[in-house]
Amino acid sequence: MTTVPEHVAAGLRAMEVEVPSWAYGNSGTRFKVFAQAGVPRDPYEKVADAAQVHRFTGAAPSVSLHIPWDRVEDYGKLTQHAEDLGVRLGVINANVFQDDDYMLGSVTHPDPRVRRKATDHLLECVDVMDATGSTDLKLWFSDGTNYPGQDDIRARQDRLAEALREVYDRLGDDQRMLLEYKLFEPAFYTMDVPDWGTAFAHCIALGEKAEVVVDTGHHAPGTNIEFIVATLLRAGRLGAFDFNSRFYADDDLMVGSADPFQLFRILHECVVGGAVTAESTVRFMLDQCHNIEPKIPGQIRSVMNVQESTAKALLVDHDALAAAQSAGDVLGANAVLMDAFDTDVRPLLAAFREEQGLDPDPMAAYAASGYADAIVADRVGGTQAGWGA
Repeated sequence: MTTVPEHVAAGLRAMEVEVPSWAYGNSGTRFKVFAQAGVPRDPYEKVADAAQVHRFTGAAPSVSLHIPWDRVEDYGKLTQHAEDLGVRLGVINANVFQDDDYMLGSVTHPDPRVRRKATDHLLECVDVMDATGSTDLKLWFSDGTNYPGQDDIRARQDRLAEALREVYDRLGDDQRMLLEYKLFEPAFYTMDVPDWGTAFAHCIALGEKAEVVVDTGHHAPGTNIEFIVATLLRAGRLGAFDFNSRFYADDDLMVGSADPFQLFRILHECVVGGAVTAESTVRFMLDQCHNIEPKIPGQIRSVMNVQESTAKALLVDHDALAAAQSAGDVLGANAVLMDAFDTDVRPLLAAFREEQGLDPDPMAAYAASGYADAIVADRVGGTQAGWGA
């Protein structure tokens, strides 16, 4: 029988992965969105599907909402619905990228009317936080320019700072602003928040309640993401992750599917930096589009991928690593990391799940539960959720 070391079990218990409501709707590429049977038609059904991920993994107790996609008349009712299903509502995500008004930007738009509209939406999202009990507001801006000279780069930064300040000042004492960055797309010459340094600079100017979000798909090829993670942890400004995988750009594939070694390296820095503890405020979230795979199994597999890389990171022999590093033993230090990465942790995780009262194989357990067939039969009629709904 596999024995789970206590420090590994403690880390796995602390590793909670927040799933996004939009992962359960129809999604696709710029060319086609593929509809699937049984897809949710409203936020209540999205939360119900998310609860299945937690039911079988025990590691996904919260659900991110996206406004206006998940706008409802009674957020207290939605909050209670989540609690009745054994999960809670988590981060509130704003949307200032889909209206026609935002073609030239939202909070950085040259027109003050558009900037006001965008900022008012961000303030609405803080109201939603108050109504749901959420502590985190996540902001991503599609704002940018496509051509040199299209707009004043510095002026756009001033507009961004002004909007962020107004929203930051609206936050409650126990609420945070999480600022996400993205290298390119949909703007191709400049993005107004293109990298972690820009996000970090704005967060520092705002105050302690502003922290950076690292989306693993939002970097140039070859970027050392674990260095960014280590730097932000050192500065106390790593607020959250959006976990996904990429082959070419912002592919939004299942986390760990393209480069599991990268995910391991990132989580190793999280372990070293104290982010994988019960006391940590770093949120580990998924941000993925399940275009061709079934939605709920895609989320279950993603949570399992995070757990596998977390277990490997927790198995690193830190005493041996420190000794090799101090001795200048380059290959020895690398070998310590590789030994942990090469460990087959699936038996360990199966044992851990059994200790938690869970089925050792979440994918098989979900498949046998009958839930997939039930929602296909029940969710007939209405409008399926997807991009923009």
